[in-house]
Amino acid sequence: QVQLVESGGGLVQAGGSLRLSCATSGRTFSNYAMGWFRQAPGKEREFVAAISWSGGSTDYADSVKGRFAISRDNAKNTVYLQMNSLKPDDTAVYYCAADRGTLRYWGQGTQVTVSS
Repeated sequence: QVQLVESGGGLVQAGGSLRLSCATSGRTFSNYAMGWFRQAPGKEREFVAAISWSGGSTDYADSVKGRFAISRDNAKNTVYLQMNSLKPDDTAVYYCAADRGTLRYWGQGTQVTVSS
């Protein structure tokens, strides 16, 4: 079992930045690939970004490429999502996920609201 706790969400104006954090506990963090997803009101949860267990490989949704950056600190058992040039369309609840094989664990989510 892996526990994940997101933080760093909030209200920001369009063009601004936020950094989300996801602190993990319960299992060896470096064994897990990590990802960020988001869910806007009335929409399905969608993929945002992912990072391999070593941090050597990353992947992004087309909608956030060039604006968001995912990183991890295995010594701190934490994954980050740096979000720049935020747009109102980025408004959503952001969820952290930990993957190992067929297992996926979710955090409780953190709200990000971007005002125009």
